[in-house]
Amino acid sequence: MTADAVPELRVDGITLSFGGIHALDGVSFTVRPGSLHALIGPNGAGKSSCFNVISGLYRADSGRVLLGATELTGLRAHRLAALGVGRAFQNAALSHASTVLDNVLLGRHALTRGGFLSCGLRLPWTVREERKHAARAAEICDFLGIGHLVHSPVGALPYGAVKRVDIARALAVEPKLLLLDEPAAGMNAPETAELATTIREVRDELGISILLVEHDMGLVMGIADRVTVLDFGKRIADGPPHEVQADPGVIRAYLGTEAA
Repeated sequence: MTADAVPELRVDGITLSFGGIHALDGVSFTVRPGSLHALIGPNGAGKSSCFNVISGLYRADSGRVLLGATELTGLRAHRLAALGVGRAFQNAALSHASTVLDNVLLGRHALTRGGFLSCGLRLPWTVREERKHAARAAEICDFLGIGHLVHSPVGALPYGAVKRVDIARALAVEPKLLLLDEPAAGMNAPETAELATTIREVRDELGISILLVEHDMGLVMGIADRVTVLDFGKRIADGPPHEVQADPGVIRAYLGTEAA
């Protein structure tokens, strides 16, 4: 995908409350086209709430989310998929009884033509389209190193492979923006290292933007182009990883102490 085809993501003054609790307080940041941007913060900082606003699960009280000139604020997840936003979840919401291929094909739903009747009648053009989407799904699986597992049930796979299936399903949307929610959660060190390489390859080979929420600071600081830090619902830092690591406010938020 060319750089011109990938729009920037702009989060502009997002505010979100749950009752009397302010989860987000005027949060703003920009994900540059083709970049790998991390959203981090201590527990309860608001990063998951912000992620859920961007991906259409929560509706913000105020503020806007824009992908290029298109406003995403308040749109449901299926609309976002049609606009080129793919999301992989912390707890992969996959059908464990279905094959890898069938799970990844679910991500192609927004790209398919025809309705229930035409698919049920097995019209020639629908058969051709099914084969085209299956081939593309298999290609995505090959790219993520799980091509040999396409006919295996997800429930029989090791945890690291299951996480890759979830990423494959998100990529099946053919996204311009990929949202990764705690992709390394539950992984051991070797699995995390392999995942870091995969995420970099997705960014480099596909040229898309990636926004990830992640607790593993080693992973974040090793692969992110830019990092936004939240604490108590407010943005406290935004910049390249080396600057964010040395920011006294970030050190205080994570460790409760000033920088030495």
